[in-house]
Amino acid sequence: MSVKNNILLRTNIFVCTIIILGFAVTSITSYRANIGVFEKDVEDVTDLASEGIYYKIDSIFTKPVNVSLTMANDSLLKEFLAEEQSRMEDETFIKSMRDYLYAYREKYAYDSVFLVSAQTGRYYHFNGLDRVLEQGNPENTWYYDFIADPHEYSLNIDNDEAGDNEITIFINCKIKDRDGTVMGVVGVGFRVDYLQELLKSYEDEFNVRARLADENGVVEISTHHTSYEPVNLFDDGSYDDMRDQLLSGREEMQTFWHTADRSRGYMVSRYIENLDWYLLVENDTTDLNRHMKESLEQGIAVILMIVAGVLFTITTVIRRYNAQIIELTTAREREYNKIRQDAAKELYENIYELDITHNCAVGENTERYFESLGVPVKTPYSEALNIIADKQIKEEYRRGYVDTFSPEHVMEAYSQGVKSLTYDFMITNNGSDYYWMRIMACIYFWSEDNSVRMTIYRQNIDEVKRQETKLFEQMQSDPLTGLYNKAATEEMISEQVKGAEPGSSYAFLILDIDNFKHVNDTLGHSAGDFVISQFAQNIQSHFREGDIVGRIGGDEFAVFIPFTGMESLEKKVQQLVADLHTCITTEAGKCNVSASVGIAIYPGSGMDFETLYKNADLALYKTKKREKNGYTVFKK
Repeated sequence: MSVKNNILLRTNIFVCTIIILGFAVTSITSYRANIGVFEKDVEDVTDLASEGIYYKIDSIFTKPVNVSLTMANDSLLKEFLAEEQSRMEDETFIKSMRDYLYAYREKYAYDSVFLVSAQTGRYYHFNGLDRVLEQGNPENTWYYDFIADPHEYSLNIDNDEAGDNEITIFINCKIKDRDGTVMGVVGVGFRVDYLQELLKSYEDEFNVRARLADENGVVEISTHHTSYEPVNLFDDGSYDDMRDQLLSGREEMQTFWHTADRSRGYMVSRYIENLDWYLLVENDTTDLNRHMKESLEQGIAVILMIVAGVLFTITTVIRRYNAQIIELTTAREREYNKIRQDAAKELYENIYELDITHNCAVGENTERYFESLGVPVKTPYSEALNIIADKQIKEEYRRGYVDTFSPEHVMEAYSQGVKSLTYDFMITNNGSDYYWMRIMACIYFWSEDNSVRMTIYRQNIDEVKRQETKLFEQMQSDPLTGLYNKAATEEMISEQVKGAEPGSSYAFLILDIDNFKHVNDTLGHSAGDFVISQFAQNIQSHFREGDIVGRIGGDEFAVFIPFTGMESLEKKVQQLVADLHTCITTEAGKCNVSASVGIAIYPGSGMDFETLYKNADLALYKTKKREKNGYTVFKK
């Protein structure tokens, strides 16, 4: 991507970010504020509807409950029941019973007034004797369940067999004698559609849904259902997670928001003590929420159109401006490149030019170089790069060479503002002799064809690299013995331990010249240095090129080798100790030398250099203390 396109992109991104952030902050703030006001209105309306329905229902049921309780405690009615068995066929008795019930119906305008005798099972209605209840008949279950219930009164919804089977709400009360024995059940009833109309009026006015349900979730009354055809709130799973909230609080009104099956709403639950039912009022806000989200989405669509218009305008203006800038800078850029190339020819072995955008060589010099390496004419640069790598670059540097100068990497570097690339590697001209080469690449924009180009400068740095290698080796070696010095020995052993594969083992040896102080004292330090150098050569002759052998003290040496077994290690160390026990002739005279050895095994005797050294030194101390001229393997 060119610089001008990069600037254009960044400008567009910046402007878009400002516009979108401004819109987002405004929209989100407005949306949250509207949601807050909206939810507060929903809560207030629903609470108000719930309160109105609650007090309305309470007033509706208070009167029939009181009337039923009054009838149940009426001494006249108790006398009727006490005389019933002796006057069962007496029409006057039946007429008196009917007149009693009819009087209550007329006075309070109930749809049903009834009496059931516990002794005879007779069901008296305000129209007279209706039927005799028989246990086992499903239509009479309500009566026998109520007789077994400890409550004084109850409500149930059933069809009124004495009133054209209309669905009716019955308030049932027990009649008891002085001993507390149930003499019968008396009660009143009114049509359920009256209560349904009440609920519907509130639903229409407040846009809510109202239901009366028992503690098990069975809907006793709603605008569309009654418990005569039971429907449970929890059958479809919509309210499962709210069961405890809906039907648990009897002391106070319960209010909460809920979400289920892509719907959202506000729910109010109130317990009606007189009915032992719960009033549930729900305000479904799903549609309103959807409308608000649609409004937000429409706003987003509008802002996107605005952003598109702004981007088009900015792009047009900046491109015109860039065209003018390019015209002014092209001449300067050409002059600069010419001066740079002329100066570079005096410093570098070869200079090549490449067109990265069009993936090809530029100029006869570059094309001839490609052809000299067997690259067919007109071969794309990306393919020529791999051919050159295979023919000239040492294997371990090929991947880095290709990755560094591939068209993709060059374009990426240029888009990030990188103007130069450098890579050091080993190259050959004859297929066998390798030398160090450094490639420095200059990346620039060529305005004539709007391309990104790269000029390659090849510099022979073999002498510099070999000098660096020599200096590095000198830094690692001990000047007297040519072995690794203490720092290099510790570093190499630590690296080998850290990179050790699971299951591998190594032997760490510390060797010390016995009685070396006596050599220095009797023959002098010059002779001592000669003894150390000869001793080191003798040690090194027993180990392979890959083994680590170093001098870590005045007359102390360390060896780190693979451990293949105790038997083979002891055999090797025994031979080493025997060969080190020798006579060395110096200019100052002869001296007999021997070595003491301490051994620690990795990983059993240590997992790092410090621990291995400490334990091997303890083993060396035991060898010195014992007889010297021997070895000891550290054991825990």
